[in-house]
Amino acid sequence: MGLGVLIDGKWVPEREQEDNQGKFVRPSTTFRNWITADGSSGFPAEADRYHLYVSLACPWAHRTLIMRQLKGLTDAISVSVVDPVIDQNSWEFSNAPGSIPDFVNHTEYLWQVYLKADPEYSGRVTVPVLWDKQTGTIVNNESREIIRMLDTEFTGVANEVDLYPAELQEAIEQTIDAIYQPVNNGVYRAGFATTQSAYEEGVTDLFAALDHWETVLGQQRYLCGDRLTEADICMFTTLLRFDSVYYVHFKCNLRRIVDYPNLWGYLRDIYQHPGVKETCSLEHIKLHYYKSHPKVNPTRIVPKGPILDLDEPHGRDRLFA
Repeated sequence: MGLGVLIDGKWVPEREQEDNQGKFVRPSTTFRNWITADGSSGFPAEADRYHLYVSLACPWAHRTLIMRQLKGLTDAISVSVVDPVIDQNSWEFSNAPGSIPDFVNHTEYLWQVYLKADPEYSGRVTVPVLWDKQTGTIVNNESREIIRMLDTEFTGVANEVDLYPAELQEAIEQTIDAIYQPVNNGVYRAGFATTQSAYEEGVTDLFAALDHWETVLGQQRYLCGDRLTEADICMFTTLLRFDSVYYVHFKCNLRRIVDYPNLWGYLRDIYQHPGVKETCSLEHIKLHYYKSHPKVNPTRIVPKGPILDLDEPHGRDRLFA
C-alpha cells in the first residue's frame, strides 16, 4: 500500500509501509495531548470547542463517532467526514454522499489540517483527528485515547453512559490490548502483506483470536462481561467490515463472521444498540477499501455483496449474568 506522508511540511504522495520482510508496519500516532474535565491539561472539556475529523470507512475513526453518539456529544462536538476514496492527496473533503466538508479550517485535504497545527510536520496523515477550535491545533489523533477522553472527561457535557466503569477498567485495558494486534491490526497485517510468510503470520494470528473470542462470547454477552464497554466498540468496528471487505479484499477468508454463531450475534447486538447504527456506512466502507488500494485491487471494482441482515434478531440478551 502506498500512502502519502508529510515530510517537513511537504506532501509526498507515495510511501510504502512495510518492512523488508513484507510485513505491514503501522507507525505510531503523533499528537497525544489530552482533554481533561478540570482543564489542567490546557484543553478543558467544553461544549462547542472541539471538532472531529473522521472517515466513515475507517474503523479507527468509526470508534470515535460511536463514542460521540453514545455519550450524547453530537451537539457538543462538531464533525467533518472525508470522502470515502483516497487519491494521491490522501483524505479529501468533498461533496460525496455522506461526506461533510471542513467548515472549521476550510481545507481541501486532511494533510492541510495537519499543517495548520504544525507547518513543519513530518509523519502520517490519519483519521480520526480531534481539533481544538479555540487554540487552532490538533489535540490528539490516537483513536483509543480519543474515545477515552469522550467517555470519561466530558462530565457535565455528556450523558451518564459509562463505557469505562471502575470495576471493569483493568479488564477493559487488557481486552483492548489483546484484540489490537491480532484482530484490529491483524486484518491489515494480512491484507497489506507483500510476502506469503508475512500474510500467513497475520491471518493465522487473526483467526486464532477470532476463535478465542467466539468461545468467550458463548459464555457472556460482551467481551468484559454483561455490559457494553470501550472494548466492545474497539472490536465492533473491525467485525462490521469483515465480511464486506476483509474476507475478500484482505484475503482473510478462512471463515466469515457469519460463520461464527456467537461473533455474528454479538456484531448484530452492538449494531442494534441505540445510536450505533446511525454511525455505520457500509457504502463508504466498501468504496474506500476497494477503490483506494490499487495494489490490492487493481481494477478498483466494488463488489455488490455480501447481503447481510444486521437487523436480524440477535438473541444475545439471554446471556445476561
